[in-house]
Amino acid sequence: MSTQGTTSRLHSGPGLPADVLAELRGFVGDQHVLVHDGDVEPFSRDATPLFRARPDAVVLPATTAEVSAILALATRRGIPVTPRGAGSNLAAATIPEHGGIVLVLTRMNRVLEVSQGELLAVVQAGTTTATLADAAAAKGLLYAPDPGSRTVSTVAGNVAMCAGGLRGLKYGVTRNYVLGLEVVLPTGEVMRTGGRLWKDVAGYDLTRLLTGSEGTLAVITEITVGLLPMPATSSTGVAYFDNLSDAGRAVAQIIAQGTLPATLEFLDNRCVNAVEDYAQLGLDRQAGALLLFGDDGGPDVVAASLQRMADVCTDIGARGVTLAQDIAGSEALLYARRCSLPALARLAPITMLEDVTVPRPKLAEMVDTIDAITAKHDVTCATFGHAGDGNLHPTVVFDPGDGDARHRAEAAFDEIFHAAMALGGTITGEHGVGAAKRPWLAARLGPDQLALLKRIKTAFDPAGILNPGKLGS
Repeated sequence: MSTQGTTSRLHSGPGLPADVLAELRGFVGDQHVLVHDGDVEPFSRDATPLFRARPDAVVLPATTAEVSAILALATRRGIPVTPRGAGSNLAAATIPEHGGIVLVLTRMNRVLEVSQGELLAVVQAGTTTATLADAAAAKGLLYAPDPGSRTVSTVAGNVAMCAGGLRGLKYGVTRNYVLGLEVVLPTGEVMRTGGRLWKDVAGYDLTRLLTGSEGTLAVITEITVGLLPMPATSSTGVAYFDNLSDAGRAVAQIIAQGTLPATLEFLDNRCVNAVEDYAQLGLDRQAGALLLFGDDGGPDVVAASLQRMADVCTDIGARGVTLAQDIAGSEALLYARRCSLPALARLAPITMLEDVTVPRPKLAEMVDTIDAITAKHDVTCATFGHAGDGNLHPTVVFDPGDGDARHRAEAAFDEIFHAAMALGGTITGEHGVGAAKRPWLAARLGPDQLALLKRIKTAFDPAGILNPGKLGS
């Protein structure tokens, strides 16, 4: 099977009928319905390389009522609709495989409320994650989910993909903070699930079902999220090891002693060198692995926590351990992890970043397996990720002009996904399935669970218009 590939429309045609375009323009205005090649081309792709498919039209609504009208029309006329935020996902989840309408929600971008008393915020779908985090911080509150694409990714996109991030070990991922949703069903009905409550077990948990549904069940238009008090301080440290096995032992010992870090990330040697070339942070180029650790809370608690983690790393046999001396130093260390992808992207024209997750004790074994598989297929691969929760990001770079380099990369990832499942892991921990991971979904879930997903999809979307060809459809 292929991990990447140019998608194709199942039904070709001259585009949407003139009367459909006229109705769409009546809903949102002429300037918010794009049909010309140059206008729609940016929406033919997302952040996932090598996937591309042209929509018939791009429509940018500004209200929930407009979304409702568009979806009702699409259901009546059998027109595929692909919901989209900023297109920063890494699973080809917003590629319009069957043409039709790409429904872009970035005009709906207001923070509607931040409540200190209730520890929650209400935002529209197209609000960026950073905008929400900044609005919360302005009132002394923390929005904990922290995906790497936070400056551009939208909150509804994060919810649709159940985004993770650097704080996942201590604070959880997006689904842990979604209290309520306003959504529009494919037939046009507007529905609210959940609400402003941290506790609510009335009926099936539709909010949790819609979180991570990747735009296949409904279009999210408004989100109510939980917030936390802002920690008084935070800090980080870095430890270098000769190999990832030692780093993995340090991770296990840190958690076994009762410490739950806010940050526990790793980079392999190739990634360390790419980051050092890119950012010149003074990293140890000879280290087989870099372990970035950090915590937040009261100053004394953070200082003690970091010292305990540093001591563990030293006892395990770290080549060196450095603690940040101030906020600037801490941010520099975090930057080493955040800039991993752009650093690796400089190595070759195509960057294929994937994610697999294995049980934490299997982390080092999985990295060794990735190294063996990519060496076997003669592809350049660096691995970084979330050491605390076993989520790895093997990243292959190649030149598309290099003969069968793409085929070798695809063959390597096929083996990597199966290896992760063989270790009790999964094909994706935070990037999602989309079109990119669909070939492995049946192997991960089995036929009975996949059949149930399809029945759920049909219950929400009887006409099958919403993001067809993706998860469970």
